[in-house]
Amino acid sequence: MPLKQLLILRHAKSSWDDSARADFDRPLAPRGLKTAPLIGREIALRGWLPDLALVSPALRTRDTWRLVAAELPGPTPAQFAEELYEAAPAAILARVRQARATCLLVIGHNPGLQHFALRLAGPGSDESVFKKIETKFPTAALARFTLDEDWANLDFGGARLTHCVRPKDLG
Repeated sequence: MPLKQLLILRHAKSSWDDSARADFDRPLAPRGLKTAPLIGREIALRGWLPDLALVSPALRTRDTWRLVAAELPGPTPAQFAEELYEAAPAAILARVRQARATCLLVIGHNPGLQHFALRLAGPGSDESVFKKIETKFPTAALARFTLDEDWANLDFGGARLTHCVRPKDLG
């Protein structure tokens, strides 16, 4: 069975300018419009090319995906998954278990994504990367995991956390 990769991306910085707008409909802020393509270019540069993206249907996550996808070398299918909107770790895990991909990208929200990443990290994880995520998983942060088993068998503690890339790491 080939090594699988799981990329967990928190949506880019969103705008709070319109207080009348529902949370689900908040767009990206200017900073988010700048950082999402940076993360997309970094994913491409490192060769962590997803063959499937699972994206929360909120506007800020869809916009993050659009800007990331534009930086990837080829088309990547995306599924907009209602259950990822403000999801708890168990709901994210349940959705990931349904995946059919070698490299899966999940785009969602905190605090669920950060807690999911921390609970997913198991033996062989990079301790310094774990501490970085434990301290803060900012907007447009990307965590990379590897695993040797089928998605359906994935459980908390069942993947190796290898990297965390934040926009501030990219200059």
